[in-house]
Amino acid sequence: MKILILSNYANGLYLFRKEILLAFLEKGWETAVGVPTDENCRKLEELGVRVIPTEFERRGNNPIHDGKLFVDYFGLLGKEKPDVVLTYTIKPNLYGGLACRLRKIPYLVNITGLGTALEQPGMLAKILLKFYRLSAGKASCVFFQNQGNREFMTKRGIGVKRNRLLPGSGVNLEEHPFSPYPSEKKGIVLLAVLRIMKDKGIGEYLEAVRRIAGEHPDVCFTLVGEYEEETRGIYEPKIEELSKKGILRYLGHIDNVPQVMAESHVIVHPSYHEGLSNVLLEAAACGRPVLASNVPGCRETLRENDTGLLFAPRDTESLVETIRAFLQLTEEERREMGRQGREYVEHTFDRRKVLEAYFEEIQKAGCGQ
Repeated sequence: MKILILSNYANGLYLFRKEILLAFLEKGWETAVGVPTDENCRKLEELGVRVIPTEFERRGNNPIHDGKLFVDYFGLLGKEKPDVVLTYTIKPNLYGGLACRLRKIPYLVNITGLGTALEQPGMLAKILLKFYRLSAGKASCVFFQNQGNREFMTKRGIGVKRNRLLPGSGVNLEEHPFSPYPSEKKGIVLLAVLRIMKDKGIGEYLEAVRRIAGEHPDVCFTLVGEYEEETRGIYEPKIEELSKKGILRYLGHIDNVPQVMAESHVIVHPSYHEGLSNVLLEAAACGRPVLASNVPGCRETLRENDTGLLFAPRDTESLVETIRAFLQLTEEERREMGRQGREYVEHTFDRRKVLEAYFEEIQKAGCGQ
């Protein structure tokens, strides 16, 4: 049994699908990954996965480059002859899915989020939807990570014949254990973990930091995440300004996010859209309250007023008011909110549920017997 996985980012596979890769290897399945080369590929290789460099622009829209990606995938499938293919993220789903369909190789598509292009009406969205209908039309299963994405896509003829709702990527409850709520004597630490780009709500977050800091000097703000190069020039000066004023602690990209979460009191996630937010799942697993955008992929990760609070997306005023409401709670109420969050993810988002779903659908596809 040979399984091939197509994705756009090695570290995403390692962080959120490592258990799936290890389970395939434990079954004795040859497991290969086609992914752009970067320093994170070694993490996959250390697991025992064979990495096949598959270069493309993650966010570019150059049709010539993307056409080459289809040719590369088509050739890769002919060379590797996998028994089943799993695809993640938009370009592998579209170009890898189409190549699998033409090669008549069983494939499973994972729609990890719609992305800006599909959520904004226009010609590009129409083209992408037509492409998705073509590329996913013969998929053995189309996985969705939230009900909103599922309804959006199936109403447009994508994944209608066979689809399945997953609890996102799930969360590894052993690697993300419950951590006691820290004392608030030295202040309340408000943490955001996100890529520095518009669609993650960084603009609203930075303005909320500026406003809340002026009202609550006992609140400390921490930001974790790397810049997207195309937006560095926009947000780097603002982050540096807040950092110099001592209002914001910016840590950049780090590998010890769970530790930073454990040292915080609440995690804020102002994203415009998600498949299902891993940041919010890991925060709740840690036992921290969450404040999240009221959008598909975020709202499912909490029970409002019990484990966290929701605010309107793209709305700085709503975000600020929600932070204020959270700060008005007692320390014990905030601690209890985090405790209930841990219970919620244990019951709903254990990553083993995701693993079981994959094995079931691989078998239905006639593979892995």
